[in-house]
Amino acid sequence: MTRNQKEIESMLTNKKIGMIGTGNMGNALIDGLIRSGAALPENILCSDASERQLEPIREKYKVTTTTDNIEVVKSADIVIYAIKPQIMASVLKETADYLDMSKLIISIAAGVPLAAIESLLKKDLRLIRVMPNVAVAVREGATAVAAGGHSDKEDVKLAMAIFDSVGKSIFLKENNLMDAITGLSGSGPAYIFMIVDALADAGVKVGLSRKDALFLSSQTILGAAKLLLETNAHPGQLKDSVTSPGGTAIAGLHTLEKGGLRTTLINAVEAATDRSKELGEAMIKNFSNGQTQP
Repeated sequence: MTRNQKEIESMLTNKKIGMIGTGNMGNALIDGLIRSGAALPENILCSDASERQLEPIREKYKVTTTTDNIEVVKSADIVIYAIKPQIMASVLKETADYLDMSKLIISIAAGVPLAAIESLLKKDLRLIRVMPNVAVAVREGATAVAAGGHSDKEDVKLAMAIFDSVGKSIFLKENNLMDAITGLSGSGPAYIFMIVDALADAGVKVGLSRKDALFLSSQTILGAAKLLLETNAHPGQLKDSVTSPGGTAIAGLHTLEKGGLRTTLINAVEAATDRSKELGEAMIKNFSNGQTQP
């Protein structure tokens, strides 16, 4: 066990963790917390509107489940709202009376700023907002953590410990950068899926089978990312290391530059960031008016 894993385990072992919502994200968090040893099954309580959704989770992970959100909030030291933004306001209203400064409250509702939650609840709370991405399902998520005004360093460490069990996390001092996180790493897997699909199409065009082309494209993306993370080298440096004078890689890179790949990716992140800002502003306005939809 690494030092980081030991740190995570010691921080969360004695905490009661309540998970409101057991969809893809909630399920991934339960799996990561238990598999990493960061939390004990008997310390996790999950709720969902559907008993059918809860049954396989209860059987697989041996956690406690209920259809009562209030029961989760009352029992937990840490409450994680792993629900869709469309129902966030109604669930917050339902549980509001049982939320206080004794509990760490974590929201992973996409596009719901801390300001929106604060405007709805109108009380001092230890609030944390996180923006993970879909890769938490394979414990390789990229997550950003931002804190409300009443959360301290220990709260941030607890939140990061939870999401480090399903990948890696960073702390943002500036809450307003959460929209940039949404545009880059939150939406980023969709960009990569498109790139992998395009590379596979290219492989088929030059004679490879679809199966082989898709595998090689996916493994190439994985290997390149791992090389970047493990060497801590600049991507330009690694690019240069595989680019020979007059060779195949520089010919391909020239075509990518000619096609505007860099500009297109920059524009995609910017467009997604701008859209996140729009949705966030609408959420703040609607939450303050007691509405639930942007």
